[in-house]
Amino acid sequence: MNPLHQLQQKITEQHLWERELEFARNEYLKVKGSKDTNIYFVEEGSLRIFVIDEEEEHTIRFAYQNNFVAALDSFVSEKPSDLYIQALKKTRLKVISKQQYMEFIFSNEENLKLWHVILEQLVLQQIERERDLLTSSPLERYNRVLERSPQLFQEIPNRYIASYLRMTPETLSRLKKS
Repeated sequence: MNPLHQLQQKITEQHLWERELEFARNEYLKVKGSKDTNIYFVEEGSLRIFVIDEEEEHTIRFAYQNNFVAALDSFVSEKPSDLYIQALKKTRLKVISKQQYMEFIFSNEENLKLWHVILEQLVLQQIERERDLLTSSPLERYNRVLERSPQLFQEIPNRYIASYLRMTPETLSRLKKS
């Protein structure tokens, strides 16, 4: 079973979700300079995590239905972060605070092992993404993301996918046609 699905099930079974939030299209869950130590589960909708460098936005990650999302740097450090998290369409989230979440994680060995597996997967995904951005052609990056996450192309507008893949929307459009 998928470790993220297991985590979501356990948190739900133990009634640990503290509240639900709703965001309209283009509304922000988090902006640069803010601290956010919550973890969110996407019940419905989609979000993007991005940074702004000078005037250019760089999409780092996406979250859509049945995914977790967090400003992980702020979650870990408990300090403000440069990340933005924005709803790309109407989005409904369940929320658990860091304190509640960590109490749950450390409540038993099985939860702790699950958390380690999730963190390991996250690190490996990040390494793979960095390697792709540094060494792969736009076509190779496109094909890997299409293979890994075909749902992305149904959920996320092309301009944000292009930003995530570090290419122009025109390049992405040409790749999709070929």
